[in-house]
Amino acid sequence: MRRTGYTTCYNAHYRLPYWTAWHLTAAHTTGPHKRKGVSFSEDEDVPFPRATNSDYMRSGYDRGHMCPSGDNKWDRKAQQDCFLFTNMCPQSHNLNGGDWNDLEMACRRWAKKYGEVYIVCGPMVDAKHRTIGRNRVAVPYAFYKVVLRMSPSPRAIGFVYENEDGHRPMSDYVLTVDDVERLTGIDFFPSLPDNIESRIEAQADLSEW
Repeated sequence: MRRTGYTTCYNAHYRLPYWTAWHLTAAHTTGPHKRKGVSFSEDEDVPFPRATNSDYMRSGYDRGHMCPSGDNKWDRKAQQDCFLFTNMCPQSHNLNGGDWNDLEMACRRWAKKYGEVYIVCGPMVDAKHRTIGRNRVAVPYAFYKVVLRMSPSPRAIGFVYENEDGHRPMSDYVLTVDDVERLTGIDFFPSLPDNIESRIEAQADLSEW
């Protein structure tokens, strides 16, 4: 589903996105359209049963954005779109406001520094997952994010965060994109030339960012 600021692939069985992808430019890292006054909303483009606000109430989990509000201040409709429940996952409060938020802010810094980055993120769900709410929204055991830049030279990096409380350095979460592809079964940047894709997806050095 194509939204103003991102594209998402929806998993109707889990009531979650498979993945959410967006192109974050330097110009999109700020703007006047903040989250104040924007409500979380059911996504009427997907069938029932689907995630609702009541599923998250008293669940112990935050309504965790995949494409974050902070990446959508550049446009009012983009800000509204990012509050659809098809862009949300049950996320540990400590993770949502802590280490995951630190990574979101780092992505905005990288977009400013390099002019643009390409981001894909999403939940990781196993067969023993628990659910929340009447609509049985799946609780991920972890979340992944991969980031690509093309300037000044192509680089890619991956991250996996367990869906639990804690605070660790960002370097503890780093994986290669190849690693994240093996864990998720997703080919993230297939349009890259093969020689570039194979090289940058096999490397992950946070110091190069």
